[in-house]
Amino acid sequence: MTRTRRSRVYDRTGDEPIDVYDYAHSRVRRPRRQVPADPTTWTVTDDWPEDVPVTEAEIEVFEAWFGDLFDELFSTRH
Repeated sequence: MTRTRRSRVYDRTGDEPIDVYDYAHSRVRRPRRQVPADPTTWTVTDDWPEDVPVTEAEIEVFEAWFGDLFDELFSTRH
């Protein structure tokens, strides 16, 4: 009786056989985010003009989307 030969899978870049059962690689750790700065040390700069121009079209868009909310907030009935 002849023995059956097992074929080997070789890496093309080297002479090491490829381990076909080693498919679950450990995840590469990404660097963590930096710790946010302390909010007590933040500086707020207000560079908006005194009067902000708003067009009629912008008002209509806000009324269309938020009309029910505005009615609820600004109604005199509670």
